[in-house]
Amino acid sequence: MDFKHPFISSPRLTTYYFIIWTAIITGGTLLKWLAYNEELAMALVEAFALPFTFSIIGLSIWYVIKASTLENNRTGRVLIYHFIAASILVFIWLYLGMVIIKIVHPNASQWMEENLAANIFSGYMLYLTYVIFFYAVIYYHGFKEKLKNEGDLKALVKEAELHALKSQINPHFLFNSLNSISSLTMTDPSKAQEMVINLSSIMRYSLKHDQIDKVPFSEELKNNKLYLQIEKVRFGNKLNTIFEIDDNCLNALIPNMILQPLYENAIKYGVYEATEPVEIITRSICIKDVLEITISNNYDPEAGSKKGEGIGLRNIRDRLQIIFGNPMLMKVEDNKKEFKVTIAIPQN
Repeated sequence: MDFKHPFISSPRLTTYYFIIWTAIITGGTLLKWLAYNEELAMALVEAFALPFTFSIIGLSIWYVIKASTLENNRTGRVLIYHFIAASILVFIWLYLGMVIIKIVHPNASQWMEENLAANIFSGYMLYLTYVIFFYAVIYYHGFKEKLKNEGDLKALVKEAELHALKSQINPHFLFNSLNSISSLTMTDPSKAQEMVINLSSIMRYSLKHDQIDKVPFSEELKNNKLYLQIEKVRFGNKLNTIFEIDDNCLNALIPNMILQPLYENAIKYGVYEATEPVEIITRSICIKDVLEITISNNYDPEAGSKKGEGIGLRNIRDRLQIIFGNPMLMKVEDNKKEFKVTIAIPQN
């Protein structure tokens, strides 16, 4: 327990504390004056001598709790500590109360004797109330600290998971691109050089935004067009790209590198095995606070079949789960002629 006295660290709590005690003292004074016909002056003296005095002395109970925490002591020992502390505090409280009252009313000894048992009982009950209150404050602070630590831990885990997922994308994409470049170095060096330049731009983009979860859709789109240009050099007229982009969506934010696996998937299962030209169509619309992106490609069902989701699609679904808490933001459709993936990116 390393935090300060709650009434030092929280001015608002201190204000509430004195408001409550002011209400108790005022209510008790009025009750004695109006209901029991006690002199107003005497009622005020009693209020100052007992309730007000305990409101000050009771603050020290915090330090008793700090010195005898449940974490470091057995329950029986803590109870003994509190009983001794309560007895000492109640004795001091009643002694000060008697001194104050006798100063004003020298002949008040009879009143003190008549109310001694009740005041002792009240003192112990007030001590118990303070103990419960301060333990509640301790566990509240502990609960807040636990929530904060859990939040920090979840943020670290989330960041680590995102980096792990991104690390799956980059080597996979780099491997495919280098294969494409390798196939052209002997047959068409100028095209291979063009691919190297585009690949350099893509990797620069990847490194630049490695620590950023989201980027404008326009940047993500530009980067993926470079990738498609690389593959266009490799596949020629066999690969055709169409973009139907709503200009209102260009400033929307999107997780970086999240579209890359979709284009890789379209090329791997659509273009690579195809004998006829394949169109990869990218559409985007903004519906209220959601950016909806659809990437589709036709393919030859006889060339090969897809079984479930590949690494790329699982990667996207996992990232959507981590960032937005909803893996269902990605929808996959396959009618055996066209493969379509739609992802919805919330903007709020």
